[in-house]
Amino acid sequence: MKSSIGICIIGVGRAGMIHAQNFRTNVPGAKLVAIADPGDGTAAAAARELGLKKYYLNYADALGDSEVDAIVVVTPTAYHKEIAVAAAEAGKHILCEKPMAMDEQECDDIIEAAAVNKVKLQVAFMRRFDESFMQAKEVIDSGEIGDVVLVKSLTRGPSVPHRWMYDINKSNGPLAEVNSHDIDTLRWFTGSEFASVHAVGGNYRCPEALDEFPDFYDNVVMNATFLNGMQGSVDGAVAVNYGYDARVEILGTKGVIFLGRVHDKAITVCSGKNGVVRPVMNSWRNLFKSAYLAEDIHFVECIQRDREPKVTGYDGKMAVKVVRAGNLSIREKRIVQLQY
Repeated sequence: MKSSIGICIIGVGRAGMIHAQNFRTNVPGAKLVAIADPGDGTAAAAARELGLKKYYLNYADALGDSEVDAIVVVTPTAYHKEIAVAAAEAGKHILCEKPMAMDEQECDDIIEAAAVNKVKLQVAFMRRFDESFMQAKEVIDSGEIGDVVLVKSLTRGPSVPHRWMYDINKSNGPLAEVNSHDIDTLRWFTGSEFASVHAVGGNYRCPEALDEFPDFYDNVVMNATFLNGMQGSVDGAVAVNYGYDARVEILGTKGVIFLGRVHDKAITVCSGKNGVVRPVMNSWRNLFKSAYLAEDIHFVECIQRDREPKVTGYDGKMAVKVVRAGNLSIREKRIVQLQY
């Protein structure tokens, strides 16, 4: 095994640049050797920022680079399957951002390609690498709060969706783009698979999408049952005006765990002019900065030590399965039973 794993980031938007900066300086045993993005200006600007001499406008050219041992897929979801399968066939290890793909068949295609070509496949559910989330899982497993009864998880973000996200057929909507993390969190903390979902959605903050994309929802609530009898709830929203909000509540028979915070810094200012003021968390990039780094470190360690990643293609597929069921529930206004 090479002493240094050559990394190429495919897609250098916000999340792509987080991974790129991590691999550039902070991941032992890894070296950022290239980036790929179809936008010439975007790719060139990112390469300058990262101090890279090499960038590609076509991901296929990056897969032909002998310096590249592994890729991070951070493109719109519709391209994940094509890129990940091609990467596996080129012998490159894969860290794939969520959502893993558009549907379960695409997930299966990625999983099969990785297995056949003997490359690592990790799905980027970074909350599993967050210190507080990992501690909560330990508390659950210890039995301290008794048997888990209910897991409620919410994610609300300030960003207005990109136009392509308004088309549910191309993005799978906020349940995929925003709430994939919540869905994975519920699976992780219940230790079970979703049995049924009932979701409702509405467009309250994105009027520009109403005429062309009447099915788009910027607010969603999804209640769920699990195969082991536990209950769950997911709450998602985009274009909120108050900040970035990611919180979880885990109710057991003997106690409860609260995860997450709305506030950014541990400072509160009280004055006669403004009253009580405390900074609000403004971005997932700040809240989960350490988790992103831990996730990237884990990916390289799995390659170097030939280990199975903590978050597998199966985990990615199950989240996609629930997203699709949730969208069906919204569309047909009914409870959807998941089949296994």
